[in-house]
Amino acid sequence: MSETVAVVDYGMGNLHSAGKALEKMAADGQRIVITGDPEQVRAADRVVFPGVGAIRDCIKVITETGLDRAILDAIDAYKPVLGICVGMQAMMDFSEENDGIDCLGVFSGRVQFFGAPLGDTGRPLKVPHMGWNQVQQVNDHPLWAGIDDNSRFYFVHSYCATGVPDEQMAGRCEYGLAFAAAVAKRNVFAVQFHPEKSADAGLKLLENFLRWRP
Repeated sequence: MSETVAVVDYGMGNLHSAGKALEKMAADGQRIVITGDPEQVRAADRVVFPGVGAIRDCIKVITETGLDRAILDAIDAYKPVLGICVGMQAMMDFSEENDGIDCLGVFSGRVQFFGAPLGDTGRPLKVPHMGWNQVQQVNDHPLWAGIDDNSRFYFVHSYCATGVPDEQMAGRCEYGLAFAAAVAKRNVFAVQFHPEKSADAGLKLLENFLRWRP
């Protein structure tokens, strides 16, 4: 097998840990390339769309550089695509962050601030939601293979995806309210947590992605 896995670099987030984790789990013949070149992303066999930071900056940069179109072209070409953290949020319909911004619309749902709803205690939720939390697997998916239901993954985020339809929900988490920890649609899987920072369960998910044939 000879494949190129493109990790989309748009200047937001430390891609070193994601790249190293993917290299560790890659099969023989799989080459991990961190790139901000839309043509490299478009030509890759698999695409990883990570990110941290503000969604407006993310959407602005990927739109100005043409990376948005390259990611959507990879999806349209039915290549396996994995979104991580802000990469997942950017694939939703709309985010309330930064006074509201339209996103790529790959998945249905909105991204909202954690601090707005109240937790079970009646007090505002502490943001960001940071640390380990359990993920309930929803709908059987190949990327959950070999990962126990309710395994813990590492989160760092102040905004979360809600209103995701049942058929696109792949994992659910709770932090004062239930939110989408993972979403899936055809050849795209996206997670709010950081698999590269989530020990064995996260590495297994990356391995599953690198072997996935949707």
